[in-house]
Amino acid sequence: MNFFRGVMGGQAAGPQPSGAETIQKLCDRVASSTLLEDRRDAVRALKSLSKKYRMEVGTQAMEHLINILQTDRSDSEILGYALDTLYNLICNDEEEEQDAVTPIPASGKHKNVSMPDEAMQKQSDDLGAQFTEQFIQDPEHITLILSLLEEFDFHVRWPGVKLLTALLKNQGVQVQGIILVSPMGVSRLMDLLADSREVIRNDGLLLLQQLTKSNAAIQKIVAFESAFERLLDIITEEGSSDGGIVVEDCLLLLLNLLKNNSSNQNFFKEGSYIQRMKPWFEVGDDNSGWSAQKVTNLHLMLQLVRVMVSPVNSPGASASCQKSMYQCGLLQQLCTILMATGVPADILTETINTVSEVIRGSQVNQDYFASVNAPSNPPRPAIVVLLMSMVNERQPFVLRCAVLYCFQCFLYKNQKGQGEIVATLLPSTIDANSISAGQLLCGGLFSVDSLSNWCASVALAHALQDNLTQKEQLLRVQLATSLGKPPVSLLQQCTNILSQGDKIDRRGSKVQTRVGLLMLLCTWINNCPIAVTHFLHNQENVPFLTAQISENLGEDERLVQGLCALLLGICIFYNDNSLENYTKDKLKQLIEKRIGKENFVEKLGFITKHELYSRAAQKPQPVFLSPEQMLFDHEFTKLVKELEGVITKAVHKSSEDEKKEEDVKKTLEQHDNIVMQYKDLIREQDAQIQELKEQVATMTSQSEQMQTTVTQQLSQIQQHKDQYNIIKLKLGKDSQSQANSQADSQVNGLQTEELSQLREDLEKLRQQHTLLQTQLSDKDALINTLRSETAEGSAASDNTEMLKELDALRSQVHSQATEIDQMKTERQELLRKAEAVSSEAVSSSDGSLDAAKMAEVESRLAAQTSETERLKEESKSLSKSQLDLDQQLAAATSTADQKIHSLKQKLKALGEPVDDEDDLDARDQTDDDEEDDEDED
Repeated sequence: MNFFRGVMGGQAAGPQPSGAETIQKLCDRVASSTLLEDRRDAVRALKSLSKKYRMEVGTQAMEHLINILQTDRSDSEILGYALDTLYNLICNDEEEEQDAVTPIPASGKHKNVSMPDEAMQKQSDDLGAQFTEQFIQDPEHITLILSLLEEFDFHVRWPGVKLLTALLKNQGVQVQGIILVSPMGVSRLMDLLADSREVIRNDGLLLLQQLTKSNAAIQKIVAFESAFERLLDIITEEGSSDGGIVVEDCLLLLLNLLKNNSSNQNFFKEGSYIQRMKPWFEVGDDNSGWSAQKVTNLHLMLQLVRVMVSPVNSPGASASCQKSMYQCGLLQQLCTILMATGVPADILTETINTVSEVIRGSQVNQDYFASVNAPSNPPRPAIVVLLMSMVNERQPFVLRCAVLYCFQCFLYKNQKGQGEIVATLLPSTIDANSISAGQLLCGGLFSVDSLSNWCASVALAHALQDNLTQKEQLLRVQLATSLGKPPVSLLQQCTNILSQGDKIDRRGSKVQTRVGLLMLLCTWINNCPIAVTHFLHNQENVPFLTAQISENLGEDERLVQGLCALLLGICIFYNDNSLENYTKDKLKQLIEKRIGKENFVEKLGFITKHELYSRAAQKPQPVFLSPEQMLFDHEFTKLVKELEGVITKAVHKSSEDEKKEEDVKKTLEQHDNIVMQYKDLIREQDAQIQELKEQVATMTSQSEQMQTTVTQQLSQIQQHKDQYNIIKLKLGKDSQSQANSQADSQVNGLQTEELSQLREDLEKLRQQHTLLQTQLSDKDALINTLRSETAEGSAASDNTEMLKELDALRSQVHSQATEIDQMKTERQELLRKAEAVSSEAVSSSDGSLDAAKMAEVESRLAAQTSETERLKEESKSLSKSQLDLDQQLAAATSTADQKIHSLKQKLKALGEPVDDEDDLDARDQTDDDEEDDEDED
């Protein structure tokens, strides 16, 4: 133990060993000691030396420390010492290193740590990177740390979390890759959020922040491990925006999971987590005394909302989130903060930016925002209040930029809103008693503040973006410049400021003002020939533009020259040649003489070569480091990109080339018209063919129904035949038993009446059968006609099968008719026999019978009477069934006739040959005559 006392600072006699020698001895003790207590003391000593002798401990002891982690898993104390030592070697943050030695005392007092100078910090960073690289050379070392995190012991789990966090800070990509392929690696880390010890849970948040940086795969795994649910619960438990640093860490982790990760954003929306964000923004009436932590938390919460509706997201995803934010009341809550008093300036600015992106391109949200009023007396629309801040030069620059962005987002793809803004400038809608958006924009447009000029110009340009109607409406706006002078149009006043330059309060000399006005004019007259005509009608405009473009000006004026060239190019490209002095050809001749085509194109190219152009083209939000950099608008950069090429071509083209292009264009249009006519015809024919196919399918279905009906008729006819045979047998027996009876004269007389009735019923059945045969013959003739017609048409292949089935049905019906004729013949024979028996009974009426014989005859008579009544009922039932069959057949025949007629009309319309009705009637008559001849035979 004397050795350890020397190491730990105790006094010992003799020369003291150097730090490297001491560390070497400790490493030997760790490697060779058989007692756990000795190894533990040695590792503890290495931990105490790991900061002062970081290089020596790292180079000599790292391998021994890793072996301790592998072999001494049963002792949590030695594991904790080893993990702390490794953390001290790898961590580069001096302050964190001090905190990592021991937990903060209860008194909260610690030793002040002086910050290392730049050289020492660089050396420290190099050592941390070197030792991290050495540690992760074997991926199993990371797997070992992950397995140790399963230990619940505080002295193992906490230093393990900090060590893994430090490794991720130094070599994030490599460590992320190892954890990603480690079985259950991410799941083990997610369990840290459920630890009941706050210090481990909080450091687990820091670990997950490092783990999820710029790694979409890990972000998805963490999200599907219920990260959103756990983080939102922690935020709520910690007090939401009023919470402490833990809320901030949760919000930073949520930003890592959602930013630029469409899968997680969709999962967040589908999980109804957007609705849980609304309570974050419920601020009270008293907004004074916001803590710095609350400002930070709310700032991050607003960023989370913007991540879900960012313009860089897919339009469908952003639209869906915007809809959810409106439905759950989140947008309404944000607008409340927007109009509240006492809100810190940076929070108000970020809230304006957030509301901007929540309403951008969403008609419902834009309409709601237009209805929001500020709590003033009298109430004013929120848009008017915001525009007042934008054109007020005393407001902070970032706030004015945020208001401009909000106004742009309100008008983005919102023609209704554009019309409402332009309407406030028209003479018929101006209200002298209230301030309108149009009045504020005009005031900013002609203000002495160049930043107000630029913002108002861009705002008004967005009210005209892709809206030809409002461009024409704005031409009606008249301005009263001074007393005693007639009013001038807004377009004229803009061009006057540009052309007069220094004459008007030196406003025209400011590059920012001129750039703003030129962007407004280019947007205004673009794709609007009427506006081009109005612009050219002022005789001073074209000479001013040519003079500006042809001059050799300084670097600052090159952008103005490029915009003047763009404006003149638009006047050429969208010129309708209505002004004789400024037709396309004359303007191009003017450019060639005064400027030169190549010089003109070169000046036009100055716009896209400007360094601020590419910055503005990156995203819609106007973000500028200083007011002087406020030159380009995002939407205008897209317009320049669209027009630069076409204007260059238009300037270089001669009048002959343009005439040829017009001729080619007309020829192509004629060709396109012919092609469209053929396409329409083909489309119509396709529709007709499809309709015919549907009709054939319908007829096929009807044929199947008819086959079913015939099958039912076959069954019923068989039943009739069976009943008829039974009647025939009974009548034969009864006639023999009544031959010798005297009383049979009365009975036979009665039976003769019944037989007469049966004979009448049979005659009716025969007539009905004849009618049925006639109808079937008509049907066969129609089917034969249909077969001959459809064989010539395009639908012949579809009708063949149906015709075959109908032929089969017809043969079955003829077979049934033959059986009915046989039955009819047998029944007539039976009736003749019955009449003969009756006459014999009458002739022998003079005979006498005894009493017993008479009783027997009376009994038989009663039985015969009962049987006759039963046969009458059965005959009535058969007649009714036959009537139903006739009705079904008549309906089927009528439907078939209608379909055949419709088919003939369609085939005629298609130009196919179809037999006339007279030919069909003649053919039917011929078929009827042939059938009559067959009947006579």
